[in-house]
Formats: sequence, structure tokens, C-alpha cells
Amino acid sequence: MIEQLRRRNQQTLSEERTKMAAPRVLLRAGHPAWWGGGTPRTLSTRSNLGQGPNPSYDLNPNRGRDPQKGLMARMASRFSDVEQLQEWIFRFWSWNLYRKNKVFSYTLKHHGPDVAAAHFVLTQGGAVRFQDHEWILPQNKNRFLQNCLSFQKLPLEEVDASGCVINYYGLENLVFLPSLRSLRLCGCPYVDDWCLSRLHSLGGSLQELSLAGCPRVTERGLACLHHLWNLRRLDISNLPALSNKGLTQILVEEMLPDCEVVGADYADGLEALPEEGVCVEEKVAVGSTAAIPGAPADNKHLGNQSPVGRLPPGRAGCGGC
Repeated sequence: MIEQLRRRNQQTLSEERTKMAAPRVLLRAGHPAWWGGGTPRTLSTRSNLGQGPNPSYDLNPNRGRDPQKGLMARMASRFSDVEQLQEWIFRFWSWNLYRKNKVFSYTLKHHGPDVAAAHFVLTQGGAVRFQDHEWILPQNKNRFLQNCLSFQKLPLEEVDASGCVINYYGLENLVFLPSLRSLRLCGCPYVDDWCLSRLHSLGGSLQELSLAGCPRVTERGLACLHHLWNLRRLDISNLPALSNKGLTQILVEEMLPDCEVVGADYADGLEALPEEGVCVEEKVAVGSTAAIPGAPADNKHLGNQSPVGRLPPGRAGCGGC
């Protein structure tokens, strides 16, 4: 009897290990580059015991298309819990992003908006500078928190949040700083047009704004910067979402006449003038006519010796174009 119970427990334990084998493998192989989704499994390929080999089913509903590649995509067609795992990973990623962009309400209540904003930026991995002080780097965050009482009456003037995961909700920590003069958001992957629409409260103090390398900023977001009437320098370099960089720079300069716009060239996105093509075609036509035997030569080669072959006034070369 004891032997039978031992065998039954071993069999139950082996079945549970078999069921948990797939999730463990997926957790070890869960790299973001492999999250391809894949084709959901619709029919079972497992045959009953003693009923012969497995029947063949077509599990690809999109015939004629290339199957999705990647480890997660291949496993999604064999295991039914891969989609649930992907959904859980996405929810965890969204929760983590929200956690990093929450408002530091406790620091805001007890130490003021400037210290709370500095605490938020340092936690994100950025740097801050108070008035008449040196830059505070993220590795000095603990020292800053220990001496935060000495910064309560000092205004926060410069914030460098380059490369941070700050988003629309995280800007709640920065938009109520009355003395903020410089804000750098270079390379922030979640800064978009909605984020720029929240900067209107900094119109009276902000003098320098850098948006270089933000992949989600478009012309619509830059149009929201007309509230920053005190802005003196704007960096819009390396913005891949802009459709026409040259035209965007012209529009921003007209919108903010006292602001220096850097990072774009007027020639970016502009087409060549059609007159240049006409001049080239005319030169080719004149050269082919001179190459024909018996054709009149150009007056450029004959000088004033003969009026034969002279062009009409206003058509000499490209001068009349």
C-alpha cells in the first residue's frame, strides 16, 4: 500500500513538472526582440493514447504569407499560455513606467515643488542645478536627500533629464517650477506632442529647451510651444518624426521670433528649383546643335567676326532663364 502511494505521488509530481516546463522556458527566453506574437493555436495536435500517429492540421490561417519569426512566435503556435505571458509582461512594463513617473507627493508636501522635482529627476537618472550651486548628479541623490532642508528656499534653475523615461504624467513634477530656466529632454523615448502641450505653464521662466533625439515629437507638438514667449534657444536636431525639417524651422522662427532655433537647416526637405533643370536642358541642346556638321557655330567661339549663329537677346546661355 505504501509503495502504491509513493508511485502515485511520483507520477503526480512528474505531471506537474511537465506542465510547468513550458512557462519556465518562456521566462528564460523572454527577450523583447523575440516578442512576435505568432499564430494562435486553434486545433490540438495531440492524439489519444493508442489511436495511432498525430493527425496533421494546418494551424496557419494566413496562407501565402511568410510566417512570423522569432522564438516567442514559434512557441505561441505550440503553447496556449504564451499570449497570456506576453500580456502579463506588457502589464508589468506599463505599471513600472507609471511607477517611475508618479508624483512625489510626500516630498512635495513637506519640502516644496523644487526639492520634489529634483528628487524626481535624480531618481530617473538625470541631473539638476539649484541657484548658486553646482550640478547634482544621480549618484549624489542620497546626499541630496540628507541635506534637502538646505535647498527648500533655493529655486531650481536647470534640469537635465536626457535619456530618462519621463512621460506625460511625469511632467507633473516639473511644470510648476516658477524659476526653471533650462530644460533638456534629449533622447527621451516617451516625450511626445502631448508632453510639449504641458509646458505652457513655464512660459514666463523657461529660456532654453532641448528636444534633440526625441523620436515621438512632430510638428504638432512644436506648434504648442508658442506659449513659451520667453524662450531664447530651442534645439530640434535629430527628430525623425518631422516630415519637413526646413519648413518646420521656418515656422518655429516665425512663431518665436526672439528664439534661436538650432538643429535644422533651411535646405532640409526642400526640392531643387525647376529653373536649374531648364538651364541644363538648354545647355545640352546648344551642345548637340554645335556638334552637327554644317550647323552655325556659337558666337562664343566666333566672337564678333560674324553675326551668323548669334542667339537672340535674352537667350544667351542660362542668362535669360
